[in-house]
Amino acid sequence: MRCSPRMQNHAQQDPDNRTQPPAGGGLQRTDIVGQTLYDEIGGATALDIAVAAFYRKILTDPSINHFFDGIDGRSLKAKQKAFLALVMGGPFTYAGKDMRAAHAHLVRRGLNDVHFDAVLKHLRDTLEELRVPVRAAAQIMAAAGSIRNDVLGR
Repeated sequence: MRCSPRMQNHAQQDPDNRTQPPAGGGLQRTDIVGQTLYDEIGGATALDIAVAAFYRKILTDPSINHFFDGIDGRSLKAKQKAFLALVMGGPFTYAGKDMRAAHAHLVRRGLNDVHFDAVLKHLRDTLEELRVPVRAAAQIMAAAGSIRNDVLGR
């Protein structure tokens, strides 16, 4: 549906989502029957803010940021948004490579469970910081965790 007024202000002031979400802000839960998880967290604007915050964490983590060297950040964020929107019932379609093929070059460079766990931690921390409702966060985390074996080429 829509972001809380604080999140809307943040999105209007920072359309590229380069700054931290507002203190005390968060993704607003609405109580509309039949809405998708995508709608529940606030739709496209909330997803943009969440993905930007998530990648800020990843790109500043020295244990995993080297895997993102030379990768087009806009394309990467767009694919992440499409994946998350897809698992939340949103309007996006993921048209990229399958997870195994998309990450095979990273597995050859040493990507393993420790790195995957670090990414999951950053995702969980982002969802908590943005106050995503517990049920919604659990569903997002379950979807992200379910691709572990494909991402790691197993």
